[in-house]
Amino acid sequence: MISADIIIPALEASSKKKAFRAIAEEIAGSIGGHADDLLTALLDRERIGTTGIGQGVAIPHIKIAGAERMYGVLVRLETPVDYDAIDSLPVDIIFMLLAPAESKTTQHLKMLAQISRFLKDTKTCAAIRATREAESLSGILTEWVNEQAA
Repeated sequence: MISADIIIPALEASSKKKAFRAIAEEIAGSIGGHADDLLTALLDRERIGTTGIGQGVAIPHIKIAGAERMYGVLVRLETPVDYDAIDSLPVDIIFMLLAPAESKTTQHLKMLAQISRFLKDTKTCAAIRATREAESLSGILTEWVNEQAA
């Protein structure tokens, strides 16, 4: 099941790189990594191809050495940033997936698919954009998961 282990409800950033840096600094302690390593991995992943899937949404995903398990990080940006997304629109919702370096690709892909379905729902994205509280964002995710299970 999809989950957000870390929620950043109102991140201020003026670019994709600055957003990545702020996210990396915020989450490094929680996942047992170093912010610089996370930032480097994120930037390296973006060089392969954009993780901006369109409609103001991005799903960056990386594998991290030393991570004990998969982590989901849901971020709502206060101001959309240029992200080189596939539709050229700026991004204001980021759902980052961090997986252990030795994790199985199939599990990683299943989580990416679930995150993509979650963020392709326009009602869900509107609700995310309308709130600035971590608890409310967690509730939006929980409600969506429960609807999928029903």
